[in-house]
Order: sequence, then C-alpha cells, then structure tokens
Amino acid sequence: MSDPQTPTETAETPALPGFDELGLTGPVLAAIKDLGYETPSAIQAATIPVLLGGRDVVGMAQTGTGKTAAFALPIMENLDLSQKTPQALVLAPTRELALQVCEAFESYAARMKGVHVLPVYGGQGYGVQLSALRRGVHIVVGTPGRIMDHLEKGTLDLSQLKNLVLDEADEMLKMGFAEDVEQILAKTPAEKQVALFSATMPPSIRRLAQQYLRDPEEITVKTKTSTNTNITQRYLIVSYQQKVDALTRILEVEDFDGMIIFVRTKNETETLAEKLRARGFSAAPINGDIPQPQRERSISQLKDGKLDILVATDVAARGLDVERISHVVNFDIPTDTESYVHRIGRTGRAGRKGDAISFVTPRERYLLAHIERATRQAPTQMHLPTTEDINSTRLARFDDAITAALAETDRISGFRDVIAHYVRNHDVPEQDVAAALAVVAQGETPLLLDPASDQLAKTLAADADRGNRSKDRPARERSDAPRERRGKGDFTTYRIAVGRRHRVEPRQIVGALANEGGLGRDDFGAITIRPDFSLVELPTSMDSSVLDRLSGTRISGQLIEIRPDRGRPGGERPQRSFDDRPKRSYDDRPERKPRHSRD
Repeated sequence: MSDPQTPTETAETPALPGFDELGLTGPVLAAIKDLGYETPSAIQAATIPVLLGGRDVVGMAQTGTGKTAAFALPIMENLDLSQKTPQALVLAPTRELALQVCEAFESYAARMKGVHVLPVYGGQGYGVQLSALRRGVHIVVGTPGRIMDHLEKGTLDLSQLKNLVLDEADEMLKMGFAEDVEQILAKTPAEKQVALFSATMPPSIRRLAQQYLRDPEEITVKTKTSTNTNITQRYLIVSYQQKVDALTRILEVEDFDGMIIFVRTKNETETLAEKLRARGFSAAPINGDIPQPQRERSISQLKDGKLDILVATDVAARGLDVERISHVVNFDIPTDTESYVHRIGRTGRAGRKGDAISFVTPRERYLLAHIERATRQAPTQMHLPTTEDINSTRLARFDDAITAALAETDRISGFRDVIAHYVRNHDVPEQDVAAALAVVAQGETPLLLDPASDQLAKTLAADADRGNRSKDRPARERSDAPRERRGKGDFTTYRIAVGRRHRVEPRQIVGALANEGGLGRDDFGAITIRPDFSLVELPTSMDSSVLDRLSGTRISGQLIEIRPDRGRPGGERPQRSFDDRPKRSYDDRPERKPRHSRD
C-alpha cells in the first residue's frame, strides 16, 4: 500500500448489478437466492469482483452495510473442499461477531456438501475446537486471543492459508489486540489475499494496512440506512446469564400484543421458547429447520391471537408481516445494523406504533454507536422493571380477573351457596374465606415479589452503572497504577500466575480474559503487574461460571491459575516503614551477658 490507490467511493443506490453479474456462480449463487438476497449492497457490489480478482481490499464501511457477505461469498466461491487445513481465517473482535460470521458462512454453504466452518473463541472448551481441527476445517472464524493460543500450542496450521479477513479492525485495536493481530499476520503465508474492514481509518489501521496488505483497492461506502420513526427503540444492559430472567420481567410488565424475539441460532429458538412456556408465556420457535406447515401454523396462531410470542432467527423471520406484532426484542443484538433495521421493521408497520427492545451485554456497548449512526436515532436506555412494577402489574391483573369472574353471574350465584355453607359451619369471616380461595387459586407461586430479595435488579443496576461510568475508557488505556474506587463492593482482586518476567502487559491480560471469560472493557479495574504474578480487579458480581471459563486461560503460553487474592501467602513480603516498627524504650532492653570473663 506504499502507492495508495484512489479510493472507490460508493453510496447505497438501487442501480446495482445482480449477484450473478458480480462473478458468483453455481451453489454459492443458488444459496444466496435461497436466502432471499436479490440485489447486492454497495459494499458487496464494489468488493466481491475485486476479491474474486485476487486483489487485497481495504473496506471503509459501517457495521450493517452487508460486508460479511462481501468477503464471505468470494471465499466460498474459491473454496477447495479437498484441502483439509484451513484456507480462510477471519479475525473478529468479539465472540458474538465471530459466531454471527460463522453462521453466515454456513448459510452460504447450504448448497455445498462437506464444508466445515469452525468458530474459535474464548469461553468454549478447547476440546471441541481441537477435535474439529483434527478432523479438518476449511474456514476458521475466531477472536485474536484464542487464535494466538492455538498458534502457540501448534494446534492451528495456517501454512496453507489463502484468505485472511480482519473484520471490525478498529474495534480489535481498541480492545488491545494490536500485538496479537500482528503476530497472527506474521505467522501466515506471504502469498495470501487480505481483506481489512473498518468503520474508521485511524493511523494505527492505516499503518497495519500499509505493512501487511499488497497494493489494496480502497473501497468506501456511505450508507443511508434509517428506521421508521414510529418505532420506539430502547436497550437494557444485561449479562448473558441474566437475559432470561430480565426478559421474563419485561414480558410481565410490558403491555404487548404480539411479539417476535430474535436470537442468533436455531437451537436458541427452541431453548428460549421452551423456557418461556415453562414460565407461563405462549411462545413458539420459528427457524429454518422447522417444517413449512408448522411454520405457517405458528404464524397463523400469532395472527389469530392464539400465540403471543415467536422466537425467531433472522432468516426465519424474513418477510414476516403480522399486524399484531407490537414489540420486537433483540435477545441477541445483531452486530450487523442492516439486520437490526430489518428486525425492528417487523413492528411499526402501516403507520402503527411499535417498540423495539435490545439486550446489550457490557462488551457489546460499542454497537449502540453503530446503530445510532445507521438509524439516525439514539436508542434510550431502559431499566429493569422493579419488584414494585411487577407487583403493581400482578395486582392489576388479579383485579381484572376478579372483575371478569364477577361478570359471570350464573356461576357466581352457585358458589355463593358454597361459601355461605362454609361460613356457617366453620365460623370464619367471608373476607378470610375469599383470601383462602385466592391462595388456592394462586398455587405455590407467590402473587407478589419480595423487594428485599431482588438480587437481579441490584446486579443489573451495578453492571449498568459500571458501564456508564467507564464506557468511554478503552481497555488499552488502563495502566498498572491503582485507580480511584467507585465503591468497595464493585471489584474483587484476583491473582494470576503471569508477571513481569513473562513479559506481559495490561493489554494482553485484558485481551485474554475478555475473550476467555466473555468480559467487556468495562469489567476491568486496576491491573498491577509484579515480577512473578499480576493482580487484576474484576467485578464482584461476576458469575462463577466466568471464573470456571478463565481457569484454563493461557497468556504467553503460561497457565494463569486465576484465584482470588488472599494477600501475603506466596506473594511479596509487605513493606513497612521505619515508623511502623515496634518501639521499645531504653529500659526495655534485655540484660546482656558479657562475652568473656576476665577470671
């Protein structure tokens, strides 16, 4: 890139060629037609022919312009199924994006037999990844930290790599992965095709492109995406483990008619729908594996009011238009803003009002800025419904149920005699009998929640507060110096078995723990690096499952052996000042015996 090309600048316009005119053929072209793709986006129209021609690409495009297909379709077109070592490597900043890119590759491979795509990210057991790599993988999609681990262990062979993609490159560098990315690039063959995509082009990205790309074509895409102003957009900061409980509360309080809940995978549609049914909600899954008759039946039930909630994937909900849909919930927020716009467009149709609620984990906060730029609307942060909100809603529904029952005069008159008989024979006031009947009707589940035991609300409030206070502070700016505490209970100090002699830096620690444990940049406090170990502050509210995932983490090839810090044992001797030493008076000195006798 020493002799930079004049950037190709395009805008989203309807005058674009069809996919068949871009050079795509056979099963790849058939697969995208099956998915309902008709006209390529601007980034796809500009990028696909260049990549098919073998040239490197630097793409300047916001999340949501369709760039996943822009780099994935050319890779699929040139895939050699006889080669068992990885032919393509896609680096992504987060495991969520890695999973979404992986799912896209699998959908584009629907008409091809024997294509193996492997997601490689922290938080997933090494065993699954090692088994897949031994069997043979064509495409690897992963986060830099876990890819580096495999390279250091010798379990990932990139010697035959033909394509390398850096997706969301600016985000990777913001998260402190610059060194990992450069090391990965250095371990790939010199003869390969590289595609770098970034929403911005800071000097660090420019230097990376100049060093590792060969005479790339620069493509800049401007988007004009916007959303229906009838749709109210809100978001809730929530960890992955708490999503189901948070969703349950929202469903209890929110006044919705029909709803679509979007998740990332087919399996999740089944799992979440089952959990919602177990909690008393009328829900059904809809995904690409569900037979068409069952799919049509579920949609018909949603239209008729016999079903309230559909749990769906993007592909399954394509083209779905049901007037009853008043709410869309992004249980898994898409990293592609084009998908976001399509999802929330299922509500607010024909001038009606609609609501869109997105669950955002702390490490996905950066997507909110992408959404605001793409939709020209800023989603409003919402708060988890309190126990008071839920209790008020439950009491109102209980009142409505009583009112409805009182309207059935024929049935009421029959039960009056039953109640009167009980009052005469047991000498119990009618009010107490009514309360007892309410207990019978309610069953074991209490009608009202106890505000004092609302641990979920406390945890979410702490997470949201932590994210709001430090969302603009990138992890790579954190230093070894302790920082001011917001509250004593916010962080717990953990000890890891890597230190200065292992040549680790704070950004390496942040990158490794973030990827393995699913942590975000906002989840790190002070990092203190000592000669043989380091101290890392992590959220006190952190789920125990995160610690389990971190137990197998390696940094610079060293197992970190993470554990809560207990102070002195195994660590450095605490320093004391001269004034801290015990003081004794002159007269307290013990009497000393003479060393030698003169006699």
